[in-house]
Amino acid sequence: MIVRPVKVSDLPALMTLVQQAGPGFTTLPANEDRLAHRVRWAQRAFAEQVERADADYLFVLEDDDLRVVGVSALTGAVGLREPWYNYRVGLTVSSAPDLGISRQIPTLFLNNELTGQSELCSLFLHPQHRQGSNGRLLSLGRLLFVAEFPQLFGEKMIAELRGSADELGCSPFWDSLGRHFFKMDFSHADHLSGLGNKSFIAELMPRQPLYTCMLTEQAQAVIGQPHPNTEPALKILRAEGFTHKGYIDIFDGGPVIEAPIGSIRTVRDSLALTLSLGTPDDQAPLWLIHNRRLENCRITVAPGRLVGNSLVVDRLTAKRLQLQPGNSVRAVLLPRQQQQAVAA
Repeated sequence: MIVRPVKVSDLPALMTLVQQAGPGFTTLPANEDRLAHRVRWAQRAFAEQVERADADYLFVLEDDDLRVVGVSALTGAVGLREPWYNYRVGLTVSSAPDLGISRQIPTLFLNNELTGQSELCSLFLHPQHRQGSNGRLLSLGRLLFVAEFPQLFGEKMIAELRGSADELGCSPFWDSLGRHFFKMDFSHADHLSGLGNKSFIAELMPRQPLYTCMLTEQAQAVIGQPHPNTEPALKILRAEGFTHKGYIDIFDGGPVIEAPIGSIRTVRDSLALTLSLGTPDDQAPLWLIHNRRLENCRITVAPGRLVGNSLVVDRLTAKRLQLQPGNSVRAVLLPRQQQQAVAA
């Protein structure tokens, strides 16, 4: 398996993937024109033809038979071209000492505080390939790309994880809050946002703080809670140093997690090494390996043996990376005992 930049020829496979992802996968809507536009724009980003505010790095996971079985992405900066909204969960304290009453009420504040930060997004892995290291390669490969090209990204990396919803895509958070202001169902509002039509958020969403006690118990219970399908992805990113600091999605209440780029494990611990050919033994650990190229980026997972400043791998790994012995790679040990990241 390799992670590589998307190509126009990947469009049919991408359409199949996003259709399988179902409701909530709004950053890659099942719309051929929109998807084709995003693929073409991603090619411009990898060719360094766009500014950071417009950069969209779309990757695919490809097997040795050249079949596309997964997708993931990085955004250079959010909110610099159009507003980026989140709720921040705060606390309002009210007190009436004469009556012996004191209340601490969680409160939602509409804000644009994450503007300019970079984002992990659009991760989905085909159900038949959710085994081995595929999920970690698809998720963490993006972070190794960031380690190689930190100048393309902001100070922080964020990930807006899908929130709680039922099998029909209905969100208790939306039904209790957003529906009253937008007069449309959750899937329609989320679809419009995914297509880039975010102006209606500013036009219709109240600017005043919202008290969570006014929401239904079901809505309060899902604030900051991920959808079950995104929990493996959340576990992987937590191990990388991502934390939830109170920001949530304004539609479904899902958590927005974040980490300073320099403190992310894959970025912090990655090494620039020389590629060598050999036969790693059975005890050799798994490495996440990047060929250090931008437009012709290739990232894979393979056993490797560290000898001085050289990483010894087999010929198939070098072939997947399109490298020769003596070429430079960026590599980091792959964490063990993690679940598959399949959707986020």
